[in-house]
Amino acid sequence: MAEKTEIGDGFRLDIESFLDHLRHERGASPHTLAAYENDLHLAALWFGRQGHAQFGQVNSPEVVAYHSQLADVAPRTRLRRLAALRSLNRWMIRTGRRAQWDWPDLRFGRPLRHLPKALPATELTQLLENTDLDSPRNLRDRAFLELLYGTGLRVSEAVSLRTDAVLTGDQALRVTGKRGKTRIVPVPTETWSWLETYVREARPQLASKPLAALWLNDRGGPLSRQSADRIVRQRARRAGLGRGISAHTLRHTYAVHLLEGGADLRAVQELLGHASLATTQIYTQLDLRQTENQYRKAHPRA
Repeated sequence: MAEKTEIGDGFRLDIESFLDHLRHERGASPHTLAAYENDLHLAALWFGRQGHAQFGQVNSPEVVAYHSQLADVAPRTRLRRLAALRSLNRWMIRTGRRAQWDWPDLRFGRPLRHLPKALPATELTQLLENTDLDSPRNLRDRAFLELLYGTGLRVSEAVSLRTDAVLTGDQALRVTGKRGKTRIVPVPTETWSWLETYVREARPQLASKPLAALWLNDRGGPLSRQSADRIVRQRARRAGLGRGISAHTLRHTYAVHLLEGGADLRAVQELLGHASLATTQIYTQLDLRQTENQYRKAHPRA
């Protein structure tokens, strides 16, 4: 990976102080911190070329100009970069690092929110069962896929599990989610069986030294988020499911299958670790879309 272009000390201090705030006071995850750092670094480079030495010198017309030069960037990326800059600005005002000023009225449409992809039962079975169990690595992969679907964990939550998070007496996991919030997630019996098999048979063979991490990579170290997502994508391709399937697809599938089975929306919210019920409600839209499609195929007047 290429090194980042250097930015001025003033910009760097602003960014580092803001990231410390997000890390220690907001409990932001490493993934979130990295995204903020990257977006603010890019903004600092641009404002630096306009002759500024720190974010406190930036004014409203210049933010508009910065927004304009992002015209060729993907809409979601543009929104994220402006949101990072606005969050930094609010924090700087609140902490007295700059005077109050009016953030410009940047009118641009939000990108359409695509409904999450959920696997039908046949494709889910194809994905899960298309794994040979002839090695510790393959057994780990199968158990990891089963865990993602059986619990609906975010991939970052799954790879950060420690061995002491496995609550054997309760057949559950103690999960630390976004902003450091902890929740207890029940594990279905079949998923629990795969987890036990991994811990008993595969993990000891993968481990090169004592580690607290539950999921280990091929070299015996902690499994990373990127490696975990790569496992899912590779297994999906080998199962003939093509592109577009990620670890998050299994989380979506978990949520949709729960709702299709009659689970209460608020219960699903708790299981997924969503702070807002509105986030969980997107899965009801997907469920309704599937129902509508079935209706249009089956009803003679549809």
